[in-house]
Amino acid sequence: MDKELIPIGEAAKKLNVSIDTLRRWDAAGNLKSVRATSGGNRYYKSIDIDLFSSDLLAVAIEWVKGQVPKDIDPIFHCADASVFKGRLDKLEHSLKSTLGLENDFSLISSIVGEIGNNSFDHNIGQWLDIKGILFAYDLNKRQIVLADRGQGILTTLKRVKSDLSSDADALYVAFTKKISGRAPESRGNGLKFVKLVVTELKKSISMELYFQTGEAALNLGEGDKEIEIFYPDFAFRGCLAFIKY
Repeated sequence: MDKELIPIGEAAKKLNVSIDTLRRWDAAGNLKSVRATSGGNRYYKSIDIDLFSSDLLAVAIEWVKGQVPKDIDPIFHCADASVFKGRLDKLEHSLKSTLGLENDFSLISSIVGEIGNNSFDHNIGQWLDIKGILFAYDLNKRQIVLADRGQGILTTLKRVKSDLSSDADALYVAFTKKISGRAPESRGNGLKFVKLVVTELKKSISMELYFQTGEAALNLGEGDKEIEIFYPDFAFRGCLAFIKY
């Protein structure tokens, strides 16, 4: 038996639910089991159980907020762009094989790619403490989170728009204004594409995006026409994105 697989009884204890509940979740597609045969015993991947019992957004927030950064679980840490690409390809493959995402899996992976690549493109050689990004996803809960402890959008865009004076202004520009097609301005263009996919493009699923840089944040959903910036009760250096689909 694969050492990463655990029996249904152990999975139930970890999640503090009954075996019957796990069977119902399996049938509904909320937490899928693994079986050697169609009628065989149910087993679960350890990582799926760990992710199902955790709050990925809370994990990411705790990491970006800390003055002294905590170590990232290696399974979530992409230290460079090549590692991120490999894990993004794996995500895309998993999305493609998920029932109901056959027509939209590429849209999900494309916005994840835009956000993650922005972190690398605009912080390369200038990471403030930890190099790379936190990239985690839960296919059962349909959630994806990306975060970096980099310079943030304001510092990035001030290189070409020196009049920007706040995180809120920079966030608004990044999601609404096409600056140019030349580096390092591509952050603004990439996030404008992310907004287009989330709010306007025709698809069979709905998407939601929470995005924060510094002290400013926004929420986007299907059909949203306007950008509304708000201020969470915490701030940090870098960027944080949480996608639900």
